[in-house]
Amino acid sequence: MAGPPSATLVPIDMLYGLLGMAVVIAVLCVIDTLAMSVCERTREIGMLRALGPDRTGIRRMVRLESAVISLFGVILGIGTGVFLAWTGGSLAVSGLPHYTTKVPWPRLALFLALALLISKLAAIRPVSRAARLNMPRAINAQ
Repeated sequence: MAGPPSATLVPIDMLYGLLGMAVVIAVLCVIDTLAMSVCERTREIGMLRALGPDRTGIRRMVRLESAVISLFGVILGIGTGVFLAWTGGSLAVSGLPHYTTKVPWPRLALFLALALLISKLAAIRPVSRAARLNMPRAINAQ
């Protein structure tokens, strides 16, 4: 009969590990979404450049798109998590009368701020590609 493992993970450490993996996947998804958006909107970006916005304006536009995508995902994820915690807590109250659901609002705000930072980092490559587009070639792109 084998004994207990010598090094065990605390359940909260496992949750942070899963959260870290979800963040890596989310960053890759934001990069992929922005890269596809820039690639599909090559002609639109060329027309925008011809009509007025310079490279800085295009960079700002793609960064804003990245922030919107990231914030939508984080708000949806936090909302779903809080709802599921509330639902599970309300089910547990019948068996555990002293059980309360406590939402860590400061930590959730920190995750929201980190999502904004990560969205900025995820947008670096697509932003540089969008800003480097050759205007006449982009307009003639199919």
